[in-house]
Amino acid sequence: MTDSKSSGRQSPLIWLVFFVIVIDLIGFGIVIPLLPFMAPSMGGDSTDVALIMITYSLGAAIVAPFWGRLSDQWGRRNALMLALLASALAYWVTAGAEVLWQVYLGRALSGLAAGSLPVASALMADLSTPERRAKAMGLVGTAFGLGLIAGPVLGGVLTGGASPFALPFYSAAVLSLLAAILAWALLPNRFYVADTAVKEMGTGSFVDHVQRHWLLLSQYIVHTAAVSALIYIFPLWVGNTYAWGPKAVGYFFGAVGVVMILFQGGLLSWLARRLGLLTVLRAGAALFALSIAFVALSADYRWMPAIILVAFTGSTVCLPLLNTIATELVNTSQRGRMMGATTTSASIGRILGPLVAAVLLSEIDYSAAWLGCAVLVAVLVLWSFTAANRYSTMNFR
Repeated sequence: MTDSKSSGRQSPLIWLVFFVIVIDLIGFGIVIPLLPFMAPSMGGDSTDVALIMITYSLGAAIVAPFWGRLSDQWGRRNALMLALLASALAYWVTAGAEVLWQVYLGRALSGLAAGSLPVASALMADLSTPERRAKAMGLVGTAFGLGLIAGPVLGGVLTGGASPFALPFYSAAVLSLLAAILAWALLPNRFYVADTAVKEMGTGSFVDHVQRHWLLLSQYIVHTAAVSALIYIFPLWVGNTYAWGPKAVGYFFGAVGVVMILFQGGLLSWLARRLGLLTVLRAGAALFALSIAFVALSADYRWMPAIILVAFTGSTVCLPLLNTIATELVNTSQRGRMMGATTTSASIGRILGPLVAAVLLSEIDYSAAWLGCAVLVAVLVLWSFTAANRYSTMNFR
């Protein structure tokens, strides 16, 4: 089978997967601006906000390898459907929360159900040829961006009434259920990608890959820790500084989603082809780190939301490029487990990020919490200029 024929046959399936991801991530995006305000409404404080985020991430870290292995052995579509149905149930539990511990329970269940994105990422990689894999990973980011546009805005609009947070979570449950139905109806269960040759970096057992590329996996930890800390700090900071509520925070994350679409919907792939994947990764990580450092050290608050938007712009560049490297390291039969390993690493970051930020915020101040984010990203910047050079010979497009 020629590459052109294979690519032509797989393109419609890629867009079907993209559509399913968008529907699911709109539901995910709905809850983003709500959690920092939901816990205080039930008697919690900023520490509870961090711990609720950590609860979700801990659940995701525990089960991510399970989702990856399940998708390798049982089929991507079946694993994706199961994850989406479990997410719908978790959202439903959270929607009915009346006391704080029920919010913790709902978010823990959501973490355990967080298998849709790694499975879908592996599926996108399966459906793309090596020279188009960066673009496929960018499409996953674009789907995330669309979810961040529609989800938080919708979540802000739906918040209100006697039970202000119930309707958004019920809506997220319905969207996850809809995505599961679409996955069942539109996607075949297994995809076979004809690899004409096994790449040098793709040989060996899966455990060998993890041991040989642990520094790469650690970048998922530091990057996601910084992003999660940023997502934790920002709503609290703008609520305290500008009196922003869920609607305003939702609109801001909608703007972040627009940036993600602009970059990951085509510009990122174009830049990677022209400048090289590592060059773009270095630039994005540096922009992320410098923007947050500026926020931490500046005394002028007037332009801070705009600077933080620039920081998110840098952060959106990094993850799809890391995913592109990770998917190239293994063969198709191991790709689900590799994406499970990256998800576990990212989930560890989602635990550490809010935890570190909460400690810095409670013990010192907002500036220290921002600076902690910048230090985390600096680790990624350092890796991109040093140990990441081993991937410079890989054929990325």
